Amino acid sequence: MSVTVDGDKSRSVPDRVRRILRGPRPEKVPSLVGTACTLIGLIDIAAGVFPRFRTSRMHAVAEVLPGTLGPLSAALSLSAGVLLLLLAHGLKRHKRRAWRAAVVLLPLGAVAQFVWRHSIVGVLLSLALLALLLRHRREFAALPDPRSRWKALANFVLMGAGSIALGLVIVSAHPRRVVGGPGLTDRLEHVLYGLFGFEGPIRYTGGADWTVGYSLGALGMLTALTTVYLAFRPEHPTARLTQDDETRLRALLDKHGARDSLGHFALRRDKGVVFSPSGKAAVCYRVVSGVMLASGDPIGDVEAWPGAIERFMDEAKAHSWTPAVMGCSETGGQVWTRETGLDALELGDEAVVDVADFSLAGRAMRNVRQMVKRIERNGYTTQVRRVRDLSDAELEHVRRAAADWRGTDTERGFSMALGRIGDPGDGDAVIATAHKDDPDSPYGDLKAIIHFVPWGADGMSLELMRRDRSADPGMNELLIVAALQESPRLGITRVSLNFAMFRAALARGEKIGAGPVLRVWRGLLVFLSRWFQIESLYKFNAKFQPRWEPRFVVYRKSRDLPRIGFAAMQAEGFVNLDLPRPFTRRRTAATARPCAHIVTPQADREVRAA
Repeated sequence: MSVTVDGDKSRSVPDRVRRILRGPRPEKVPSLVGTACTLIGLIDIAAGVFPRFRTSRMHAVAEVLPGTLGPLSAALSLSAGVLLLLLAHGLKRHKRRAWRAAVVLLPLGAVAQFVWRHSIVGVLLSLALLALLLRHRREFAALPDPRSRWKALANFVLMGAGSIALGLVIVSAHPRRVVGGPGLTDRLEHVLYGLFGFEGPIRYTGGADWTVGYSLGALGMLTALTTVYLAFRPEHPTARLTQDDETRLRALLDKHGARDSLGHFALRRDKGVVFSPSGKAAVCYRVVSGVMLASGDPIGDVEAWPGAIERFMDEAKAHSWTPAVMGCSETGGQVWTRETGLDALELGDEAVVDVADFSLAGRAMRNVRQMVKRIERNGYTTQVRRVRDLSDAELEHVRRAAADWRGTDTERGFSMALGRIGDPGDGDAVIATAHKDDPDSPYGDLKAIIHFVPWGADGMSLELMRRDRSADPGMNELLIVAALQESPRLGITRVSLNFAMFRAALARGEKIGAGPVLRVWRGLLVFLSRWFQIESLYKFNAKFQPRWEPRFVVYRKSRDLPRIGFAAMQAEGFVNLDLPRPFTRRRTAATARPCAHIVTPQADREVRAA
């Protein structure tokens, strides 16, 4: 193939040779370095664990070194290897601090390998990786992730378990020098003593006891130092919505909030926000497990969306976060993909009911109509009011009931949940309540709650559904119908209900003439519904004869989808990696519609009870 230099074809060089001469492309260097760091870390660990090669050509040179330097070198090689393994992921994500630590550790690991194992290959590999890091140092400029001191406890648990496992390998790596035949209990006891710097019950010959002792001590010290560092380093908290940010977002929603039913959820106070240079648009997000997760469409003027999206992508690049958008509309997906080069995938459909077209009459609404009539005959009544029309005592009563009826310790919701009820700034929100006299209930006659947030001036979006477990089935239908019937009085013309994941596949797959691929896909979704209840939520929404608005997930690469999905499940509260309840303060704020993207067992019980 001809290669042109300064406009002239100077020589022909095969593509493979040319790629070798040029070296790896800069954008692939961090991934390559992270993989190489993992490999060298494993080599350093192996070098520290297993005895040195007495037949090495460098053995004669190393023999003149002080005697204790050998065991110390084994411990240093082991420590460097463990730390390099911990740093590998940070290097793949372009993290500057990981780069600095690796630049320090690689020469130490190379020296330790030379002294202990006399391994020229190990030294050369470490130095080659060091040279690659130094040459491409500009590729490692990503800022730190949000962090908290809870990571210190996680580090202690994980590093402790890893140190015990690796310690058992170290204790067992010198079978010819062990005195007697110690069992697994003796080996475990020796490891535990050694991690704290004490001598264990196992005895070795030929100086192996020094090597084992130094190595175990190094692992224990490494666990302690990393835990102390994480516990006392300055916190870099996750982004939070400031009062000024909230004021600016509310101003944008006043002008443009009618465009997206998810707009008001941008006011969750556990989200960060980036504004366009003009201030006329904004993107709200949360960072979860290295994924910068936006929800819904950008807020504000559509013409200013590109500026806000560019700021979002710049922020993701600065921290080496994976950008993703959950639940954007078709228009939003088109803008995101056009401005960023990302891809979009249909995630499901949002159920929207036009109030003018809603009626309980007709065969299609027979089941809902009969259920509502039956509940009303059982003595239930409903009230539908704006939040500003409730007294402070009533609001507190509703908040406590919603928190108590939540059913789980985990607060759920992100993209379709506000996270609060009755905030002074949310006076236009709507609360529908069901009532029936019950002297045994701690909440009096209050039996169920549904909370809607504003969707512009003439719409509202379902945010939360809670019910007393002793209430009759059908509370959700009763309150949704009551809210729809009262909507004209409140000036509401459209109501957004739940989000149905993969709704189109479920609907088309059950029709006559559906192809085999579609039927298999629907069968898989029905199977998964045993745990996530995807099908039951779709059927619940379909009862109200809504129109379906597609929603999309926007992502960078297909291989990012599993990571994005896991981060979304964490953000929505379906996967909880926080501390158990005895170690955390229980939040009392009622939050989260429990069916934002994936239905929880609690939500399924409510749907099935309906």
